[in-house]
Amino acid sequence: MIRRARLKAFAKLNLGLRVLYKRPDGYHELRTIFQTISLADRITVCFEPARKAHIEIGGAPEIEDNLLTRAAALVLEQLRVRGRVSFHLEKAIPMGAGLGGGSSDAAAVLLALPVLVGKTLAGERARAIALELGSDVPFFLHGGTALGMGRGEELYPLPDLRRSPVLVVAPEIHSSTVQAYRDLSPRLTTESLQNKLLSFQQEVWQGASASALKRESAPPLERESPSALNDFEEVVFARHPELRSVRDRLRRTGARCAAMTGSGSAIFGIFDDSASLERARSMFPRDRVFSVSFLSRAQYRSAWKRALKQHTEGDQWPPRSLYAQ
Repeated sequence: MIRRARLKAFAKLNLGLRVLYKRPDGYHELRTIFQTISLADRITVCFEPARKAHIEIGGAPEIEDNLLTRAAALVLEQLRVRGRVSFHLEKAIPMGAGLGGGSSDAAAVLLALPVLVGKTLAGERARAIALELGSDVPFFLHGGTALGMGRGEELYPLPDLRRSPVLVVAPEIHSSTVQAYRDLSPRLTTESLQNKLLSFQQEVWQGASASALKRESAPPLERESPSALNDFEEVVFARHPELRSVRDRLRRTGARCAAMTGSGSAIFGIFDDSASLERARSMFPRDRVFSVSFLSRAQYRSAWKRALKQHTEGDQWPPRSLYAQ
């Protein structure tokens, strides 16, 4: 019997990203606010029991070391299952733009494949596999708004931000994450560390307080808010000045917050209304431009439950397979 599901793997924004210092393990210590958005890749996944494990992918551009196939292999190995897994991937999230498309695709496999197989992938093991695949992957097992620490894998839920129109501009520019870290590392000082921690901490508290009071008049992010800052902007903009121009144009055309996500090259702007967003959109006719909205954790999980409802039972998270013994 072939079991099939059609999934949406949603993108993310970094609503602020601070790089604190390089750790002994070679990674950098981060503070960031993750936010899922409505832009999504579409993935059709099929599973059929077989004597040997076989994984194939179609529809996608050639991607070296594709995270979909790596994730599937790790899941089958962990669950001790053999079978034929096939994917059809429709890419909508630009690659290498800081939007987490590959990480979200990988997390989609960790959430969906155990359901189709008919087994349970324990939470801690799913998290371990996610981190093995990439620092952003664990976030996509949860969605919504979250504080990310460590490499980004240490996650804490934050109150939902007010739903706002968002414009994402993804120019055809490749911003190397490795190069961005290399350029930024000499600038990481003890003084900057203390300033970053204090300002970031204040912004998270302010955002949580505004959400708790349900102050509809209070925007989720102000233009000069510390949480709108991304430490990579200075070094990435030095190599790619046109990205600074995109951010500044978004600000001039009414975005109350505009910043780069991840290590680039996508730039997002948050607007007060759809009319303002559409006026800004007309300023970027040659770029890849996406009108999106924030997805709360509840909306993110509801989308997943709808996608897998034919194969699941109950209302648990992560979804529980109908076929699990």
